[in-house]
Amino acid sequence: MIGFYNYTVILTYMSLASSVLGMILAFNGHFRLAIMCLALSGLFDMFDGKVARTKKNRSEDEKMFGVQLDSLCDVVCFGFYPAILCYSLGMRGYVAIAVIVFYVTCAVIRLAFFNVLEINRQKVEGGANKFYHGLPVTSIAVILPIVFLLNFMMSIEMFYLVLVFTFAITGLAFIIDFKLRKPNNKELFILVIIVAVVVIASLNYRNYVMIHPPTFFY
Repeated sequence: MIGFYNYTVILTYMSLASSVLGMILAFNGHFRLAIMCLALSGLFDMFDGKVARTKKNRSEDEKMFGVQLDSLCDVVCFGFYPAILCYSLGMRGYVAIAVIVFYVTCAVIRLAFFNVLEINRQKVEGGANKFYHGLPVTSIAVILPIVFLLNFMMSIEMFYLVLVFTFAITGLAFIIDFKLRKPNNKELFILVIIVAVVVIASLNYRNYVMIHPPTFFY
């Protein structure tokens, strides 16, 4: 079979599987579970690089396969999946659709650029890069669950505007070139706890309301 099959890519595949399951749930209106799947996908992705680097005897082909696989899965998990989830939530109308297209385009641009930088970097140095260039696409797995929780705390119209605005700003942050330090293990643990609390809170709310775009967004 083509490809490389070892433990270094298991978490990447688990992240992809979680997102595909989340899409199915979103299509069927199970939004709280879909949000949980997005958070899980982000959790798996958070640690796949750390797991991969534990294998010290990886060939160059295995390393490059890992880079390409990670980015391809990220396009699905943190590009297309959030777009499908937000569309299913009710992000409709001309402005919202334009924002969704913009977001996905920015995610693809960022991941393609990351591949170029990472391949060139690994030719001259090993280990993990200590900085991000721009906001990583995986950040949507933290941002969207927090924003989704606002659905239970504000009016439908306000939540819609917040969702559209968040999607637009996040997409823009993907392609703005600024240095962002990668979080250390303690900071990652705090992020995991925050997202876990948000997801649990969302699952416990029962009065979710399907959003409808204001008429001026059509």
